[in-house]
Parts: sequence; C-alpha cells; structure tokens
Amino acid sequence: MRILIVNSEYPPIGGGAGNASAHIADQLEKSGYAITIVTSRFGKLPHREQSENITIYRVPAIRHSQDRSNPLEQIIFILSASFWTLSLIPHFRPNATLAFFGVPSGAIAWLIKMVYRIPYVVSLRGGDVPGFRPYDFHIYHKLIAPFLRVIWRNASAVVANSNGLRDLAHTFDPSFEIPIIPNGVDLELYKTGERTWSPPLLLSVGRIVHQKGLDLVMHALGGLKDLDWKWQIAGDGPQMQALQSLAQELGIDDRVFFLGWQSREQIIESYRRANVFLFPSRHEGMPNAILEAMASGLPVIATCIAGNEELVIEGQTGYLVPSEDIEALQDALKKMLTDSALRQQMGDASRRRVEENYSWESTAQQYALCLEKVK
Repeated sequence: MRILIVNSEYPPIGGGAGNASAHIADQLEKSGYAITIVTSRFGKLPHREQSENITIYRVPAIRHSQDRSNPLEQIIFILSASFWTLSLIPHFRPNATLAFFGVPSGAIAWLIKMVYRIPYVVSLRGGDVPGFRPYDFHIYHKLIAPFLRVIWRNASAVVANSNGLRDLAHTFDPSFEIPIIPNGVDLELYKTGERTWSPPLLLSVGRIVHQKGLDLVMHALGGLKDLDWKWQIAGDGPQMQALQSLAQELGIDDRVFFLGWQSREQIIESYRRANVFLFPSRHEGMPNAILEAMASGLPVIATCIAGNEELVIEGQTGYLVPSEDIEALQDALKKMLTDSALRQQMGDASRRRVEENYSWESTAQQYALCLEKVK
C-alpha cells in the first residue's frame, strides 16, 4: 500500500506533530508500506531525501522559526504544497493520504481528493481544533471554521490523539465519530539508565509560550526558595525574556536555567540528568514531552487537562494539579522536592506505564488499520 503523508512540520522542523509523523512513517515503512512525505523546506535542508521505502519532499515555503509557524506561513505552505503534490501524484499514485492537522495539511488532502479521488484521513493535533487555546487562536479558528467542516466531512476518517481533543472536536462538529489513536514514544531512544535522584533537578521541555504555563511554575517555585532545587527549561519562544525577568523579580534567577532550543540528542541528555519533569500546560492534545519524560523514567507534575490526565496517574507516576492553581502546584512540588525515594518510585512507575501502553509500533498499527479502510 502506498501512503502520502502531508505535514508542514517534519524533523528537524516543528514539535510533537512533526515527531509523531516521522515515527509513524518509520513504523509503516517497516510494515512494508511505501511512504511519501510532503513537508516544508527550511534553511539548508535538502529538497528530496530518500531511504529504502520513504521519500521526503521538502517544498518551498516561508518559515522564519524552526519550532513554529504563523497563519500566513501556513497559507503559503498550502499553496506551495498543493502545487508540488498535485504534480507528484501521477508518479506516486498513493492509495490514501494521511494529513496531520486539519489545516494546513487537511486542505491539501481535500484538494487531492477533489482532483484525483484519493481518500484521506485527518489526524487532529490540537491547534487545528476550534476551542483549543482560545487566547491565541480564537480569530484564526473563526476564519477557518467553514473550511474545517468541509475538510472533516470529506475525510474517510478524522482521528484525535486524546479523549479531551475528541470531545473538543465534537463540540465543534458532533456529526460523526472520531476514533482515538494516542501518540507513542520511542522506548529505545528514551531509556532510564543510571540517574542521580538527589538533589532535585527539575526539567521542562517545549515552546516557551503562554500555553505552556511556565509562569505558573515560576510563581510556585518563588515560594519554595527554602528548599533545594534547580530548574532547567529546554526550548525557545516569545515568552523567554518575560520569564527571565519574572525569575529575577522573584529572586530565583540563579536557580532557573534557560537551555534554549535543543537537538534531540541534547534533549535526551537533559531527560537523563533530571529527576523531576514539570509540564504545567494550559492546553494540549497529547503531549509527546510527557511521554518522553515518562519513558526516560521521570516522575511528572502536570496540569489536570486533556492529554495530561490520560498519561499521568495521580499519586503513582506523578501529580496532577488544576490549571492556573499555583497553590496546588506549589503543594505538589513540595511533596516531590522533599522526597528522593518518592521521585525514584514514581519515575520507575512512569517507565512501566509507557512500556505497557504507548509505543509507536502500536500507534502506527492503528493508523494502518484506519488507512486500509478508507474509501
């Protein structure tokens, strides 16, 4: 079976959705599928990459940041990728298209179906679902809502990666079923290994934006200066300067370390050094960062929101706290920071949970079943 995967982000570009599409492509290729990927060109990345059964085309696009894109850049990707993909189809002739995000990729998959009658599956990731991050995306979602309904209703299947994201999608359009296929994690890449459990070394990984709630941790840790801890933040984004100023204002700037944008190898090393993972996000689909941290054997303190609450088991693999509740976050931190044995116990439980429930092989198998049913 020949599968076309469309995603404006693909490693080393983008975040969780890009990594997910790469892992799923690799697993599908191992199962004998022929995979062609259409994504954005960035920097000096080659236009075409070829492995045994995977071909990657990076089409011309305007993209100023490696880790994120804005609505204008997505519109340009739709135009560019549509032109390149329509000319590619006669040579590859896929049996189905897998589009990551309803927009921009779903729009391209819809166009391919209109021209060549090739069915498609849409994988919802979060930001493409109306109601997700309303403080950032309200106007954007209002503008694209009519197009999203057309894209979703012409798809052979629309898939979500968490219960919470499916519920949000049903609030927007309850007219059809939305199955759940969770994200996975590379269990070999993220290993537990030897770890020092004391003193506490906290880690957060992700874009430094309002959505990720790092300001909440700043305020919580500002009230825990009497305890021994250090906090490393891996990532980049527009909120970095504001958070650096906040750390200085709270008197904790000598204990908070901004690592900047990191390669995968550097992030793996950061997981290995840390002994607590913090993820206070305000909105998520299903966060790859938590899965990676748990696979690395870390206990997790996260907000009790969609996606997070499906991964973290309260009191077993970490703690879940209400979003925006700094006092609850501070209480959870205090418990974790003062008990190294608890950190190790919860970290071991985290690894067992992802081993038993989340692997990219399982995720890809579920997508394969979905793609084989398209029509």
